[in-house]
Amino acid sequence: MGTLNREVPCNLPGDLEVTIQESSMVFPSKQTERKIMFLSNIDKVLNFDVQRLNFFASHQDFPPHIVVDKLKNALADALVHYDFLAGRLKVNSQTGRLEVDCNSAGAGFVVASSSYKLDQIGDLVDPNPAFAQLVHKNKDFLEPGDRPLCVVQLTSFKCGGFAIGFSTSHTAFDGSSFKTFLENLAALAAGKPLVVTPCHDRQLLVARSPPHVSFAHHELLQLDNLRPRFDSGVIGASSEQLDFKIFQLTSDDLKALKERAKSAEGHHSTACITGFNVVTAHVWRCKALSGQDDDPNKSSTILYAVDIRSRLNPPLEKSYVGNAVLTAHATANCKELEEGPLSKLVEIVSEGAKRITDEYARSAIDWGELYNGFPNGEVLVSSWWRLGFADVEYPWGKPRYSCPVVHHRKDIILFFPPLNESEGGVNVLVALPPREMAKFQSLFHKFFLL
Repeated sequence: MGTLNREVPCNLPGDLEVTIQESSMVFPSKQTERKIMFLSNIDKVLNFDVQRLNFFASHQDFPPHIVVDKLKNALADALVHYDFLAGRLKVNSQTGRLEVDCNSAGAGFVVASSSYKLDQIGDLVDPNPAFAQLVHKNKDFLEPGDRPLCVVQLTSFKCGGFAIGFSTSHTAFDGSSFKTFLENLAALAAGKPLVVTPCHDRQLLVARSPPHVSFAHHELLQLDNLRPRFDSGVIGASSEQLDFKIFQLTSDDLKALKERAKSAEGHHSTACITGFNVVTAHVWRCKALSGQDDDPNKSSTILYAVDIRSRLNPPLEKSYVGNAVLTAHATANCKELEEGPLSKLVEIVSEGAKRITDEYARSAIDWGELYNGFPNGEVLVSSWWRLGFADVEYPWGKPRYSCPVVHHRKDIILFFPPLNESEGGVNVLVALPPREMAKFQSLFHKFFLL
């Protein structure tokens, strides 16, 4: 059995003493066509920024100042192939739809330094809130009201190591297409051609005319306008005091959970017993019961993203850029979650993904056309587990670690890989008020050992 939980150390530096040395715009290295890019109904409600970090050890041949030049030039070349990334979001005055004005206004680029060495900022797996200093926010980047869709920040450490932080609008990429973007960026930095030619035709996910909603879509919440409501529900930041804990499951732990799900009485199918499904089922019941108000009939809904590229008919190209993900959901009452076998919960979770067929996906997109639907549930699993950001090979090597920037949100549970991904396993980051965290931790151990 692995280390089932550990607290995020309280002695992590709360201030990385980051100094911004230069902020500038990077423009496409060649002239690009001025045009308007359509955003799908999946894209348009994801109008918020996502921050990601890549940490790199020092490299004799690639000190930070050399990497700055190569990265900046590679980004300029990438903006030729990803011209929308140099554009700006705008609302069409006639249709009211959010779209991208591909106007070559540029992407942001920040050069910074920290007074710390890389090995002084703690275990990189520990989600230090101070890591937010390593990623620049897109809003009002150089001028008030100017919000680039992409800002890249390179922060050098005293040891020669460095971090590259990306802040991108979620309208630009989902996890899969951002991984492809990084692979192409790395190739361009090495003077090589693109690894994958991106597919930018977001009309492939346009709503049907007329829209036809053929499912109930309980996982979607009707919005009053085009923008998600970040002040409520699973997306909203919490004002409560939160404890942060990492629950580490080794490959042996995952194997044990899978075997328990397989061995349950009456369970015959192993098709749904994946690492993701068993961990999701396990943390779902712990999260739901940790906040239980003693009502066994209280319902809990968990949300998680499903890539629809291969589920559509015809399938989307794997190179499709944009958001080709929909939110799967699983619902059960607290009595089922507490008393049901793991196998049953795994089946409920897996049914959420199986539900997303071509017709279901088209129905969800059509729902967005009519109601601006946005994911709605009590808890959201955001999985960075198998996206493979740390597998990207840059001229200066692979990242020592790749991770999201952690936010103060209690209803989002993060899955991400261990520092040494070859060992297998997964890290589960949970943020909860102290009393709920104590109960979650107790339940995590109890249900793991059953």
